Amino acid sequence: MATDRIVLGIESSCDETGVGIVSRGRLLGHAVASSMDEHARFGGVVPEIAARAHLHSFNPVVREALNRAGLRLSDIDAVAVTTGPGLAGALQVGLAGAKTLAYSTGVPLYGVHHLAGHVAADTLEHGPLPDPCVVLIVSGGHTSLLVVRDLVRDPIVHLGDTVDDAAGECFDKAARVFGLPYPGGPAIDRAARGGDPRAVAFPRPLTGPKDDPYAFSFSGLKTAAARWAERHRLGDQEIPLSDGAASLQEAVADVLTRKALAACRAYGVRTLLIVGGVAANSRVRALAEERCAAAGVGLRVPPLSLCTDNGAMIAAVGDLLLRAGADPAPLDLSVDPSAPLEYASLHPVARPSAAGAA
Repeated sequence: MATDRIVLGIESSCDETGVGIVSRGRLLGHAVASSMDEHARFGGVVPEIAARAHLHSFNPVVREALNRAGLRLSDIDAVAVTTGPGLAGALQVGLAGAKTLAYSTGVPLYGVHHLAGHVAADTLEHGPLPDPCVVLIVSGGHTSLLVVRDLVRDPIVHLGDTVDDAAGECFDKAARVFGLPYPGGPAIDRAARGGDPRAVAFPRPLTGPKDDPYAFSFSGLKTAAARWAERHRLGDQEIPLSDGAASLQEAVADVLTRKALAACRAYGVRTLLIVGGVAANSRVRALAEERCAAAGVGLRVPPLSLCTDNGAMIAAVGDLLLRAGADPAPLDLSVDPSAPLEYASLHPVARPSAAGAA
């Protein structure tokens, strides 16, 4: 069996068309086209616009990723694609393209869970995941705490999720009331520079002694930020933006890292992995580093280029499935916009056994 099989991964769950190419845990090249600018005037992603943008970008992004890797399509040994969760129309575009590539080249197809891709992204920078590790996924649509062992062989243990808004969604909505542009996460991060993180006593939701220790809620925090901004406007006062942004960012980072470290202690896990778009936030990273160092827990965070949605992370899961001897998906594979995160693959026949190839 060849040891250098090459996987092309496709990500189209939201507003980025991403294609990445991976071989045995090594990133050979990737490219991303974002339609974010087209959504900015609406203050959020418009599904129909996202799907049309994927249609326009798909072929150019595939070509660009292949060119960056110095490869041709005929060099590809497998295709992996996000089949859920995400926007239905956007997922359909990526899956249709992936099926076309797999069928026309005669290579296997793998359906991948989007969030498992975020977890696998870190392996492209830091190597295989420790077994076990606690994973904190934080993005615009997801905030989850997991225990992960073998990412593609074992079921993923869900400790908790957000019960309403995700952390990134909180940033987006608060940024809007602060008068900051979309996407809100980077805008809040920039505005917070020089601000006092203790200036505003924003709440820390679900951190009380009787609350679920692993559940998240950011809707109330978003509302508190909106009311704080409104009070300044009603009083004809200028909003102290840097203080508000820094305080909001501190509240989010405090809740995320507090719960993640609590999970590490409870499960005796010595490595915390933080992934997803909000993992790019400077305060989340800094506070995680500080608290992990104090607790003697190793911290792993992907490089900034692999935190947001990209095809490399999907190729990384496909590469792991291929090396584990997983069966490929049938060509009638369909999307699942609300797929629960139970396994890295999203087709039952792809579950590799412990006896699969390493």
